[in-house]
Amino acid sequence: MTSDTPQATAPDLQEELLRRARARVAGRSTAPWPTGRRSQGPAPLSHAQRRMWLMDRLGHADASYSVPFATRLRGRLDIDALRTALTALVGRHEILRTRYGQRDGEPFQEALPAPDAIEVRVVDADPGRAEGLLTEEARRPFDLSAGPLPRLLVIRHGAEDHTVLLTFHHIAVDGASLEIIARELTQLYTAVRGGTNPELSPAPPRHADFARREYEAAEHFEEGLRHWTGRLEGAAPPPLPRPVRPPADAADRPAHAHSLPLGPHVPGALRELGASHRATLFTVALAAAFAALHRLTGEDDLLIGVASTHRRGTDMRALVGLCVNTLPVRVDTSGDPSFTVLVERVRDTLLEAQRHRHVPFDLMVERLGAAARDADGTALVRVTADVVAQPTALRLPGTEGEYVDVSVGEAKFDLSFGLLDTDSPAALVQYSRTALDESVAVTLADGFAALLTAVAADPALRLSQLPATAPAHDAGRPATRDGRDAGPVGHPAEALLRAHPQVADAVVVEPVGGPLLAYAVPRDIGGPSRAQLRSHVRASLAPELVPVTVTLLDVMPRTAHGAPDLSRLPGLPAAPALAGPHAEAVTEAFGAVLGCPSPGPDDDFFVLGGHSLSAVRLAERLRAALRLPVTGLDVMQARTPRAVVALLDGRAEERAAAADAPTRRARPRGTREGTVLVTGGTGGVGSFVLRELAARGRPVLALARPESAHLVAGEGVDVVEGDLTDLDGLGAAVARADAVIHAACTFTRPEVDVAAMKAMVDAWRRGPFVFVSSVDAYGQPVDDLVEEESPAQEPLSPYGRAKLDCERLLLDAAGTGGRGGASAVRSPLVWGPHDRLRDQLRWGATGVLYQAVQERRPVSLPKPGAHGHAWYGAPWVHASALARAVTSCLDTPVHGVANAVGGHVSWYDLTTGLIELLHGDAPGAGGDVVRAILETDDVHPDLDHHWRYRADRLGPSLREQPGESWRTVLGGMVGALGA
Repeated sequence: MTSDTPQATAPDLQEELLRRARARVAGRSTAPWPTGRRSQGPAPLSHAQRRMWLMDRLGHADASYSVPFATRLRGRLDIDALRTALTALVGRHEILRTRYGQRDGEPFQEALPAPDAIEVRVVDADPGRAEGLLTEEARRPFDLSAGPLPRLLVIRHGAEDHTVLLTFHHIAVDGASLEIIARELTQLYTAVRGGTNPELSPAPPRHADFARREYEAAEHFEEGLRHWTGRLEGAAPPPLPRPVRPPADAADRPAHAHSLPLGPHVPGALRELGASHRATLFTVALAAAFAALHRLTGEDDLLIGVASTHRRGTDMRALVGLCVNTLPVRVDTSGDPSFTVLVERVRDTLLEAQRHRHVPFDLMVERLGAAARDADGTALVRVTADVVAQPTALRLPGTEGEYVDVSVGEAKFDLSFGLLDTDSPAALVQYSRTALDESVAVTLADGFAALLTAVAADPALRLSQLPATAPAHDAGRPATRDGRDAGPVGHPAEALLRAHPQVADAVVVEPVGGPLLAYAVPRDIGGPSRAQLRSHVRASLAPELVPVTVTLLDVMPRTAHGAPDLSRLPGLPAAPALAGPHAEAVTEAFGAVLGCPSPGPDDDFFVLGGHSLSAVRLAERLRAALRLPVTGLDVMQARTPRAVVALLDGRAEERAAAADAPTRRARPRGTREGTVLVTGGTGGVGSFVLRELAARGRPVLALARPESAHLVAGEGVDVVEGDLTDLDGLGAAVARADAVIHAACTFTRPEVDVAAMKAMVDAWRRGPFVFVSSVDAYGQPVDDLVEEESPAQEPLSPYGRAKLDCERLLLDAAGTGGRGGASAVRSPLVWGPHDRLRDQLRWGATGVLYQAVQERRPVSLPKPGAHGHAWYGAPWVHASALARAVTSCLDTPVHGVANAVGGHVSWYDLTTGLIELLHGDAPGAGGDVVRAILETDDVHPDLDHHWRYRADRLGPSLREQPGESWRTVLGGMVGALGA
């Protein structure tokens, strides 16, 4: 029996078992993506999905892309009926049970089997606590590789007062999808309550088919791409006044929003204004956003992104999925036009954009290359605008529903304007707190509300007559060469210099190995001297941030892309060539991924044509070559080969320092006393171990790949990047900890598992070490009752042999060189409420039974006495019990091998239990399957297990607690008996 101890980063077992199961049932296509409207199997991602997937891979797997949908329901709520309805909805729409992976460098999507039940979490709390609970739930990350099923939280305020929160990932739904979900969920809930069939279309459209059509139509985008390339030539993102220093709490509160109420007449007046100029309310609101942005920045050539949809035709109306596109709308506001003239300009530009809305924004960005970003890397679309209508809410029979706003505290764009066209109209400004100064944001929100009110009353006002949206200029904000508010600035000294009223332009440079240097362009002859400018900077900044000198220039030399040309600045030493152990690999990776044979050490990633996907590929190439943690986001932030080399050099030094620290018996700085290193934290076993350690108050160091770090991060958990193939990283992580729980495993690559254990044991110098092994390490004993530490008997599977080899490496080293005690905990099948464990149940060792029962096929079981064995079945353990047993070994090592077996269940009992759980509510169905159970002398290879295992050493920890019987845990896993 293979236990569930998955590697911390890749669902290797799940993917392998899914592959094998599907290969047994049906042949596999050799085409990269199956074609046709109802094609099955993996499909490409739509371009909008690809953007979400890239954000996840780049390390942006935060709450920005969570879609919370909450409703306050007053009246009698049937929670079981709601869960059943949601389960049926997920079964009906494949996109809600789709996982996302990567094959040969390209992402794909694949629908998973329909779940037996969606879990519902019910919390009793008064309305005052609801906001915090809703935000906490909405901010929980999703694991795209496992399939981001919707999450259902019910907060019970009273017997007939509940708040229901459904949380989706944006890769699966958009705003129109929520309306479909709310409508169908109501129909399904009504049908469940009434015992009737819902009036739904038999087969809704599938998003995978839409993605395939978009993929196959790629060659037809060329004309549209030519249009967009010409339309966006020379465009630049609007400059926003960024704070000189990011707010101290920006990591906890990255975004904020200001909402100002509007008079109830304002939306109607704006709608009438639009109608008189053949424009919609959205067009008028967009024009107001352009006016506000013009008043903020002083720029005439402005670009704002707007959301468009690919939903065309009746077939798409019932489609649940992400069908949005971003349209970059570029408008000329020059000439101080009246607001009505601006509305007409925006109307014409928006209509032109809509004619080419079929071109995915990602393809526009790829075609534009470096031109899709400003010289400092700022994305072209950093400002958006929208009109927000009355939000969707659940309308369940017997209740009154009220929409509940759930803020996740994140912003997808640097700045967003909104007009709330609801019963309580308002002007909304949402912004990233690191992209827009707080005081500017407050003034902008006030000004936007005043501007909407003003144009509603008098649309003939010229832009110069509209309410101001920018505060008076102050020394805390940078200025452009023309004296206007500027965008992002790299160094605080540069911000202060550019904000000086007598300075037209400035740049601060920190040469490699040299002091900080500043360059400034005075506005007029006779301006401030070099010494006066340096004194101006010194008065506001710490000494280490003050340049050693300020050189005055007549004009700032700039590259063709608008960035300061450092090679033409006087007094700068020649940039040295790249050096060090990582220089060659970084240069080669830049060249190979970006298609430039000889990139210079200071060549910019974006100028060389880099984009999000190439950043991911470059990072993966470097991780494989150097075995150092680096993400696509690191590449996009570092941008040059020199900066990437410096980043990698620093991480290599950190790793070496951590590895050396134990020899001095000194704790590495930053590691807490009693820290436990846990591998496999994203898997079924590891996640329960993390919970148990948290309950015990133990500080944790969790090993995870960068793209999976968010899945294990939490209170009391520090994350170290790495995986089982990163041997140096494993050793460094072990050296930082006072104890180790090793629960990760590749399942299909035994040589990797053994090499990883050897690296960890070599680095182990203190404290206990617990290894989550498997009863497969016993092989095939002669006796049907297996004592703990019985010798292994051939034949052993490759998986079981690797476990045995890892155990020997660990136990041979225990107690030597300052090492603590060692425990090899052999687990059987692991059951518990976790997605990976559910997949084990469906597709792993018990898959042959589960699939047969689910599909109502005859089941052949070995009868008692077959081949001389009185019993056939499976040993199992509840994941919580296994976690208790494993963590108990930290305080009381077993100094050898111990079995973590919670019980044994015969194949017959398991089969009848699955029948009851899967078909207990279908009249006659369960009996039909029971009558189809055949007990024979033939033994299926997957069911040839007749051993029972003693588990005395860890008996107290394994003792069954309420809710941990095999029937209860299986009921929770398949959902028929509730959570």
